[in-house]
Amino acid sequence: MSKKFKDYMLIGSMLFGLFFGAGNLIFPVFLGQEAGSKLILAMIGFLIAAVGLPILGTVAMGISGSEGLIELSSKVGKKFGVFFTVALYLTIGPFFALPRTATVAYEVGLKSFISPENTKLVLFLFTAIYFIVAFLFSRKPSKIMVWVGKVLNPIFLVLLSILIIKSFISPMGNVFEQPAGELYVTNSFSQGFIGGYNTMDALASLAFSIIVINSIKNLGVNEPSEIAKYTLKSGIVTLVLMSLIYGSLIFMGASSLGQMPVAENGGVALNQIASYYFGVPGQILLSIIATVACLKTAIGLITACSETFNKMYPKISYFGFICIITGFSFLVSNVGLNMLLDLSMPVLVFLYPLAIVLIALIFVSRVFKEDLVVWRITLLFTGIVSFVDALKSCPEAISNNSAVLFLTNGYDNIIPFAKAGFGWISIAIIGFIVGIIVSKKVKIAK
Repeated sequence: MSKKFKDYMLIGSMLFGLFFGAGNLIFPVFLGQEAGSKLILAMIGFLIAAVGLPILGTVAMGISGSEGLIELSSKVGKKFGVFFTVALYLTIGPFFALPRTATVAYEVGLKSFISPENTKLVLFLFTAIYFIVAFLFSRKPSKIMVWVGKVLNPIFLVLLSILIIKSFISPMGNVFEQPAGELYVTNSFSQGFIGGYNTMDALASLAFSIIVINSIKNLGVNEPSEIAKYTLKSGIVTLVLMSLIYGSLIFMGASSLGQMPVAENGGVALNQIASYYFGVPGQILLSIIATVACLKTAIGLITACSETFNKMYPKISYFGFICIITGFSFLVSNVGLNMLLDLSMPVLVFLYPLAIVLIALIFVSRVFKEDLVVWRITLLFTGIVSFVDALKSCPEAISNNSAVLFLTNGYDNIIPFAKAGFGWISIAIIGFIVGIIVSKKVKIAK
């Protein structure tokens, strides 16, 4: 086995370990339960959003030659670069994704053993210990490939495979005979695709790029073309692993309907499935799986956020940022899983199209010779429509406001595919075309 192949496998394992954490465990299972017999189209949509886009994002960062997201997004403009980088890192960091890793680990693993009156106290104690451990691992970012790629990820894969293999050997029911949720009867693909937003991995791919690029450089690879090659081939390893596991978890969720109703959320569903197959030992196994899965992602998020913010604001040290980020995440994690999921959705609906379009622009940048006018107009058009979509995803107090309803209903009736959540695609394309036209006119005027 060549050294390069080993390097690809190690970086691919690390990348998978960074991606596969909190939402990656709970959302596919819950998607399977909601999709029922419509799981195939829902699975395809989910895999495109939750696997395809993150891998494209990672590869895009590799071929862009940028050191990180702030450098890349600043091509659009310095103010946009700062806004988008800070918004993205806060979303996948201390505001939503990072606290969610702790609440999912608790919800999936420990909650079923705790009496209702002690839930808040135990959540507080668990999250305190959880973030102390994550903090200790995050102090040395150069060791992340060892801890995640060589230690935590293999442990996680072995443990999770026990539950997955059991669900295939003894399925709870025929997946194609299970009822599909109302939204999945006619829109299973789009529901699966938008469900993939919840993993936050397309956003994380842009954020984790700083870890991946630094890890590749630590292997002695410094040429931009070689970094891009390493990123692409390592990404293939990640793509295969994630697709297999996501598909298995969606199948597990759909087949579980043969023995149980749709759960409150994916954490509850996983706990019920583990209990069905293995009883209390199964719940203990799941507790370990969830904690390891979430912990390795938490380490990656703390590291990526702290390294990026340290570069942007060097007056505060890397150590100072990991203290701030872990401390704030600990506080936020105690609001509970369901509230975190509800609050994060509008932010994700706003940021995801911007991230997808940014990734797409990297791949086609040679077509418009990286003209800033094209970057800016395309992302401006996308951002306006994403904001409208975000309003639709807000709590009812906002989304049902008469002025908001007037705007969103008009948007749904006028823009193609808006009702399915894909209105931003046509607007982004229009923005791209307008950007090229304006760019050419500006050049002629000069």
